[in-house]
Amino acid sequence: MILTAVAIVWVYMTLFYALAMHKKDSSIIDIGWGLGFVVIAWALSIASGEWGAGNLILNGLVTIWGLRLAAHIYIRKQGKPEDWRYAKWRKDWGKTYWRRSYLEIFMLQGLMMLLVSAPIVLAADHGKFSMTPVAWIGFVIWAVGFFFEAVGDWQLSRWLKVKHQKNDIMTAGLWRYTRHPNYFGEITQWWGIWLVVLSLPSGWLAIVSPLTITYLLLKVSGIPMLEKKYKDNPKFQAYKARTSALIPLPQRRA
Repeated sequence: MILTAVAIVWVYMTLFYALAMHKKDSSIIDIGWGLGFVVIAWALSIASGEWGAGNLILNGLVTIWGLRLAAHIYIRKQGKPEDWRYAKWRKDWGKTYWRRSYLEIFMLQGLMMLLVSAPIVLAADHGKFSMTPVAWIGFVIWAVGFFFEAVGDWQLSRWLKVKHQKNDIMTAGLWRYTRHPNYFGEITQWWGIWLVVLSLPSGWLAIVSPLTITYLLLKVSGIPMLEKKYKDNPKFQAYKARTSALIPLPQRRA
């Protein structure tokens, strides 16, 4: 199943790379991120040929998360140019962009996708399984995470449709309690998914999944990269001083 997952991700990412080169827009991979897990989940389940209640619930959670995220990013991207991160790399890498982007964007994201999909691969390799009490706890934790990510994204989308003064930032709704409710939600969902498969033999090994997504969003491509954009924004700095970075908490006194 691991080799099958590697093959699926390689083909999937290569196809997105070809599409990105054709459209001259590598940021379409952001749409493909969530969809990739949906493809992995169902392709591996079909390959294993065994379906239990646990398998179906796990695939359902991954599908709901992946399709919602892909749809959200697709709608947000309509009519907009290449995301500023990819545009910067395109400029910095110059003539080597076609080669470096394949390895450093698409294949690197493919590797991250494989690590995060560890619970999916483990479940497919095990075959038919049922939900345990721990798995149901994971289901509830996933639901909490889905609420924060979906509602946080929805609240931000509504806010962005209204005209604001320069340097204004979103501070209402869930954003009052955490600067990144969507990131908190995504991390929480993958911890929940890990608990769904924890009772399987060697299920603890799938902890690489939530650890990877937590590290990426806390230290690499999530919070650090996004907040770097606002380092010279005094309104954001004041918001940052009183609001939790990730875990929802009451606001602090500035």
